[in-house]
Parts: sequence; structure tokens; C-alpha cells
Amino acid sequence: MGMDFQGRVAIVTGAGNGLGRQHALALAARGAKVVVNDLGASVDGSGGSASAAQKVVDEIRAAGGEAIANGASVTDFDAVQAMVRQTLDTWGRIDIVVSNAGILRDKSFAKMELADFRLVMDVHLMGAVHVCKAVWPHMQERKYGRIVLTTSSSGLFGNFGQSNYGAAKMALVGLMQTLSIEGQKSGIHVNCLAPTAATRMTEALFPPDMLAAFTPEAVVPAMLVLAAESAPTRTTLCAGAGGFEAAHVTLTRGVHVGAAGDAPEQLAQGLQAVVDRHGEIVPGSGVEQGANEMRLARAAREGSTNR
Repeated sequence: MGMDFQGRVAIVTGAGNGLGRQHALALAARGAKVVVNDLGASVDGSGGSASAAQKVVDEIRAAGGEAIANGASVTDFDAVQAMVRQTLDTWGRIDIVVSNAGILRDKSFAKMELADFRLVMDVHLMGAVHVCKAVWPHMQERKYGRIVLTTSSSGLFGNFGQSNYGAAKMALVGLMQTLSIEGQKSGIHVNCLAPTAATRMTEALFPPDMLAAFTPEAVVPAMLVLAAESAPTRTTLCAGAGGFEAAHVTLTRGVHVGAAGDAPEQLAQGLQAVVDRHGEIVPGSGVEQGANEMRLARAAREGSTNR
């Protein structure tokens, strides 16, 4: 087995069911010691019972692996910090975090209550922030870390009825972009996983003949690649039914219009050239947008002085 997690310690949030459960089982099967974190709530985030996490722990132990259960809500930073302490007290290290906990409160934006928007942001985005913040100093100190944040095609590309979920999921890509830059000198690799799988949260969306293909298990290879020692960093992998893709935020070459009084009209007229994707790039950081605009401005200035 090429990908070995022997001696590694992983925290998987939302690991009581669905994708998180498969992530936890797969890491344990390959030798990792796993903290199975789950609040045990329903899909909309209500309720809670530690039995879901404990069941997965029992499953891992029955297969000869090592695991402990944790019932912290990722929205509670104190509880998340206590989970990290519990992990360090038990095994002395944390190598991998798979931030998977999430809820759904789907409704069209017109009908959505702000409380449902805020709660979804809180669980997906702040939940991931809390876990990252709690493990970050330890990973920095040990000069090693693998963090996998769960994004979604609903965030990357939009989806009707999921403005709250989509906003949170795209926010995680922004978090990943910066954490990967800041983590680089400490050997902390940060990536995103965009899964397509039939779970409690999504099973109603799949045609019956495709349900069997879109198992949570089929997403796991992408998670393992992003959590492994050989993991890339600053990568968004998409996975479903055995297919894998990468998603990128790109920047077109752009056009210099200048700032004259008729700039809005010029931009409107030349918009096709601005959005033309020929020769687009994937910037290494946000600085590259300004650098490109500087390049356009310089070229325009030189063009006008060379006439």
C-alpha cells in the first residue's frame, strides 16, 4: 500500500456519518490514529448525541485501528481547543486535519431567514477557522501539517437555493489560499476538497441509477492524496464517482482602458476583450492582480510615449 499514514494523528470533523465517516475509516485503515469528531446533530444542525462518533470509533477499533471520539461543536472555539488538547494529551501530536463538519439550511435567497444564513456560515466557515486556529501553533512548531478543507461546487460555481452554503464554501477556498501561503515555511500544506457524493445531505439530488456510483468512498482517494506526506498545497481537488478534477480561480490577461472620463464607456465596449480567457493564468497570490494591472499601465504609457 503506497500511501501510508502509520504514526500520523488525524482529526476529522463531522466524522459520524457520510463523507467524514469514510475519511476517518480510510485514514485509520492506513495506520493513522484518528479523532472522530461529531456533534451528532441532524442535517440542519439541530440536536446532538455523541453516539454517532462513538460508533465510528468502535468500527475503527474492531478493525484493529486506534481512535477516540469527540463531541465538540466546531462553532465553539473553547470546545475545539479542548479537542486539540485531548488529542495532544492522548497521542502527543496532530499531523492532519480534515475539516468536514457542515449543515444545510437550503432556501431561495428571497425566502431565507438571516439566522439560517448566519448559522451555515458559522458551522462551515468559522468551524474550519476554529479547528485551523487551534492546531496551527502546534503544526508550526512541528514544521509539519496537512489541512484539508471541504469546499463544494455550490461555492465554486453556484447552486440554486444555496446562497448561504455556497458563500461559506467559497469562503473556505479563500481561507485555503492564504493559509497555504502562510503555512509554506512551516511545512503546512493546505488544500480544498470539493466532493460529489450521495450522503444524508445530498441523496435526494441523485437519479436512482447513479446513487450507487456516487458513494462517499469514491471521494476518499482525493482526501488521502491531499492529507498525505506527498500532498500538494494550494490545490482544490474535485471528486465524485471515481472522477477527479481540479478547480482554479483564474485571471485573464486583461485590457488597459485608463481612467479618463469615458473609461466606463470604453470598458463596457471592450468587455469582451477583458473577459476573453485566452492566455489566462492561475495567480500564485493576490499580488499578481496588481502586478498585471501595473504591467498593463506600463505598456499603455510606453505605447503612448513611443508614438
